[in-house]
Amino acid sequence: MASSYLDTAKRVIRMEGEAVDALGERIDDSFNRACELLLNCKGRVVVTGMGKSGHVGNKLAATLASTGTPAFFVHPGEASHGDMGMITAGDVVIALSNSGSTAELVTLIPLLKLLAVPVIAMTGKPNSELASSADVHLDVGVEQEACPLNLAPTSSTTVTLVMGDALAIALLEARGFTADDFAFSHPGGALGRRLLLKIDNIMHTGEAIPHINTGAKLSDALLEMSSKALGMTTVLNEDGSLAGIFTDGDLRRAIDRGIDIHQAKIDDVMTANCRSIKPGILAAEALRIMEDNKITVLVALDDQAKPVGVIHTHDLLKAGVA
Repeated sequence: MASSYLDTAKRVIRMEGEAVDALGERIDDSFNRACELLLNCKGRVVVTGMGKSGHVGNKLAATLASTGTPAFFVHPGEASHGDMGMITAGDVVIALSNSGSTAELVTLIPLLKLLAVPVIAMTGKPNSELASSADVHLDVGVEQEACPLNLAPTSSTTVTLVMGDALAIALLEARGFTADDFAFSHPGGALGRRLLLKIDNIMHTGEAIPHINTGAKLSDALLEMSSKALGMTTVLNEDGSLAGIFTDGDLRRAIDRGIDIHQAKIDDVMTANCRSIKPGILAAEALRIMEDNKITVLVALDDQAKPVGVIHTHDLLKAGVA
């Protein structure tokens, strides 16, 4: 049985791959016209389809919306019962139907014509009613479904999905859509956090910044580190500017050297000329600096070299940046 499962999986993957290859060989100037209609759309792109085509349409609308082309999905059955009001002049409709004769979609065509809304049809039947009445037809037909009964939408839905992705990426490139634009559409995702989150939103500020003055005892530094629980403390000059920092790592090195932690001065064990950053930089940039320098903490300084924040790798982990 296990061998039979694998044979079936390989057959399905091969058949669907061949269907996609055939699509690539068949694509023509209709694709260019579809892209121009979508690129010049003054309203929204409305995607519609029934059944499995509807599921593909939902995905296509979501992909378009997240890559710079405002789009949403309308169920054709609901469109006939009120949701037609969601479609307005200036929109462009993408209608998906393998047969090209889905009644719920065909019913919408005269209404879309009245609104002068261009229709891009994606069907497997170039001579179908939907294909013939559309402004642009994209042929997504397949010779055979991967289903052995040649009934369940399999190869046809895969090809339609690929055609939709091709449209979305062609428009993305035409718009000059950037990674920053993508992050704006995905603020809750990992990429959004990496490209939008700044250290100001997550760094420790004000009284939460550990600090002692130069000339203080090492033991005082340890108390401050314990109190603020960041594994470090800043060391400040008389004017409040940063003289250096003292970390858990500095403490271990001091102990290895036989330093008396009760008598030693912080000036003798701190790290001077430490790495620092400016407020307002991206959290992802702070992470890169930490990784490049193999450190776990950074101090943000203002124009007078005074600490205005401290950020630890733990903060970046909690924010989902690291």
